[in-house]
Amino acid sequence: MAGHSKWSNIKHRKAGQDAKRSKVFTKIIRELTVAARDGGGHVDDNPGLRTVVEKAKAAQMPKDTMERAITRGAGGGEGLELVALTYEGYGPGGVAIFVETMTDNRNRTVSEVRHVFTKAGGNLGTDGSVAYLFDKRGQISFGSDVDGDEIMDIAIDVGAEDVSVDEDGSIEVITMPKDFLGVKDALADKGFEPRSAEVSMVPQTLNDVDVDAGEKVLRLLDALEDLDDVTGVYTNANFPQEMGNA
Repeated sequence: MAGHSKWSNIKHRKAGQDAKRSKVFTKIIRELTVAARDGGGHVDDNPGLRTVVEKAKAAQMPKDTMERAITRGAGGGEGLELVALTYEGYGPGGVAIFVETMTDNRNRTVSEVRHVFTKAGGNLGTDGSVAYLFDKRGQISFGSDVDGDEIMDIAIDVGAEDVSVDEDGSIEVITMPKDFLGVKDALADKGFEPRSAEVSMVPQTLNDVDVDAGEKVLRLLDALEDLDDVTGVYTNANFPQEMGNA
């Protein structure tokens, strides 16, 4: 498993600002509603719902907002028309980009996603064109101020697939999706609260880009994330160190 892209670090630094925007809450509410619709409204019995609840907490979503979304989904009412769709394409520098969406209008969503790719100098591909370059994995990230050896011992012992240390000293624990919550809980029980934790699409290998191409890719990724229907954006771009530390 390749080390994670600096896009992960850049997204983490943006999270505090993004969480202030109602758009972020709107996207998470959709995910909560659909997760409850598909697997029930009890967090203990629905790992998918619990994962989204953790995401909502990280975004500092009010508890009552979460509960209303879950109740709507579990009640079988709102959210029935929402479907999860993915899109794949290439950005500047030939980097692969995988996009997750949740939508009630397929035509609108594909039109908006294609427009963003085209405007940024990329192109939207066909299903399967880049998906094979990614693996669905749990990612649990920590800063450089924690004991990496202890995290590695705990994580591997409870079923983590890999533990890597980035150039800036940050630590990332990789798990299979089914093991994500168990590994996260085991680390939390030992006092290790992650900087971020999510199930996402992890690139198998990274595609190096220079600063110029990296800036273009970031603009494309930002534009995709700004779309109302987009819930996740992943890339195999390996940004220069100076961009990761910006």
